[in-house]
Amino acid sequence: MSDHTPTPVRVRLAPSPTGLPHVGIIRNAIFNWLMARHYGGQFVFRLEDTDQARLVPGSAQALYDTLRWLGLDYDEGPDIGGPHAPYVQSERLDRYREVVDRLIAEGHAYQCFCSQERIQEVREARRQANIHPHGYDRHCRALSLEERNRRAAEGEAHVVRFATPLDGDTTFQDEVRGAITYANRELDDHVLLKSDGFPTYQLANVVDDHLMEITHVIRSEEWLPSTPRHVLTYRVLGWEPPKFVHPALLMGRDPQSGKISKFSKRHGAQFVREYEEQGYLTEALVNFLALLGWAPGGDREIMTREEMIQLFSLEGINPSPSVFDLEKLTWMNGVYIRSLSEAELVRRCLPFLQKAGLVSEAPGEVEQAYVTQVLKLEQERMKTLAEAPALTDFFFRDEPELDEAAVTKRLRQPQAGSVLDAVTRRLEAASTWDVEALEQAVNAASEELGVKKADVIHPTRVAATGRGVGPGLFETLWVLGRERVLARLRKARALAPA
Repeated sequence: MSDHTPTPVRVRLAPSPTGLPHVGIIRNAIFNWLMARHYGGQFVFRLEDTDQARLVPGSAQALYDTLRWLGLDYDEGPDIGGPHAPYVQSERLDRYREVVDRLIAEGHAYQCFCSQERIQEVREARRQANIHPHGYDRHCRALSLEERNRRAAEGEAHVVRFATPLDGDTTFQDEVRGAITYANRELDDHVLLKSDGFPTYQLANVVDDHLMEITHVIRSEEWLPSTPRHVLTYRVLGWEPPKFVHPALLMGRDPQSGKISKFSKRHGAQFVREYEEQGYLTEALVNFLALLGWAPGGDREIMTREEMIQLFSLEGINPSPSVFDLEKLTWMNGVYIRSLSEAELVRRCLPFLQKAGLVSEAPGEVEQAYVTQVLKLEQERMKTLAEAPALTDFFFRDEPELDEAAVTKRLRQPQAGSVLDAVTRRLEAASTWDVEALEQAVNAASEELGVKKADVIHPTRVAATGRGVGPGLFETLWVLGRERVLARLRKARALAPA
């Protein structure tokens, strides 16, 4: 697509409320949102709830909440209204009925009275005969319009099918893949209106996209085979179809083997809000998902929303499958965490610390200041917010949980007792408790014992934190405070040789 894209651009996200929003839906939402914001157009949110049997209570609200959590604001939708309301398909049945009646009257659709049992028998017979497609045999298409109208008026159960041309081709332009042609003989007479009066997606999305003046349809590759059906419907109705964009499907990289296969739960195909519970930042998630199938040019990976909006174009969408790599998302999340201000880091980590029982539900000024100091020390090592409790719990608990391997390696050695004694004496005698004074105390203990500085630092770290690794020792001791550090050193002394 060139920079001469007509305005206003109008795009839409039209999910079915049949489950919790997953990564694929949100990736499409991001592309649509970026498209609208780049061209100063509108991003429309529409609920496609025509499959009434599969509706899941709470699914619609989960969609609203997830888009808001991610900051993907829409300009029109069921909960905010707009000039093309209603935005819920079950509230637009009269519009679909009008279109279906017109198609029937003009010979482009017909009522089908075949039972599901007969249709299944026909499909099985065609499958065994290797007849493609294995769909409907157009039995009711041969009935006269008068007979079909009479049977429908008498209340006989039926669906309405599209009368697909029996010969010729249907060609459409995909903005990512170029011209795509389907032979009409490979298309069956798909259902437009079900027996319960609700339209199928094949009809409803065409009618709604036309009436809502959608200019670009950006949806998953799985809808590519349905597009010729939609194009035929636009054509017989005399409507101009939107531009079609079908980003490639997502693949997944197995965390253990590294093999790439169809995207599934083991790769990260989960309810998007689960990433919030796992400590991923919205900035990182949106940045990561935007790059699954779109490239801004060059080697850029970390981008602000404003930069993504500025750089977005359909030319950057790749028709090849993209790989959802959880390790890369985690790396990117760590980059974003390290860029957080002190206040933001605390605000986002607090819920995780509170859930772990490390911080009170309403921390006062003193506790808040202590939490800030702790998190600043661990910010560089944190890859997800959910890691905060495990990384910092020794700062909050009266007694740290001891890493037995670290205790064996550092505290049960012959000189460990002498090291702890010397460090304890030096820290007790320290006139001030700051990073410089703490380092001087450790240096003095090292000189007194005639050992390397590292041989003092490692036992002191394990005694004070219970761990063999962590942030800078002197900064850690300073944040822990004199009373807590000395108490832990004295207690740890019992673990070392006499």
